[in-house]
Amino acid sequence: MTQRLYYSSDILVMEVEVTTCAPWEDLYAVELVATPFHPQGGGQPSDTGRLGDAEVVMVKQDGERIVHYTRQPVTPGRVEARVDKERRQLHTHLHSAGHLIGHIGETFGWRPVKAHHWPGEGRIEFMPDQEARPLDAEQLESHFVQLVQQDLPVSITLDQEGQRRVGFGDFTPYGCGGTHVRSSRELTGLKDLLVKEKKGKLSIHYDVTSP
Repeated sequence: MTQRLYYSSDILVMEVEVTTCAPWEDLYAVELVATPFHPQGGGQPSDTGRLGDAEVVMVKQDGERIVHYTRQPVTPGRVEARVDKERRQLHTHLHSAGHLIGHIGETFGWRPVKAHHWPGEGRIEFMPDQEARPLDAEQLESHFVQLVQQDLPVSITLDQEGQRRVGFGDFTPYGCGGTHVRSSRELTGLKDLLVKEKKGKLSIHYDVTSP
């Protein structure tokens, strides 16, 4: 099992221990004892970066293992891991903005059921509760700005079943394995907003301005 350092730490450069490295198609599959790299999953793309001199082009989860795919082999032992800072920051802002959009939808009576936090593809899908109210892009953006200005701190906890949960301020946290800003104040803003209600479902497409 790979220890997920990104669950509790924002450190992007650190020494790690490589346990295995094996050829995989035209790349190499590398495993670590513990990793700062976020794998693709949970609606968030994977980190990229470097392990020593080897470029990490993608990171995937395989059960309890996290596999780092590199262009060059990596010798087992201690090596410096370096996560691409700009890519991580963008994904972190997208994911955190998605959570705030989910919370805003809930205040209008919509329950988030699916989320995708990819650059240029961000979207949250909702189902109505009994008292769902209409929500348009202007209302959404206004509420988003208010939540950013409130400087809501992020809270990361484990529930009784060991599931990681992430919330902002007093909002009910969501089960989540992604990376997040420390406070809503760090978020810049939304762009390319599109709010659609069709056949009783609400779909919000979004992107974020550059962190």
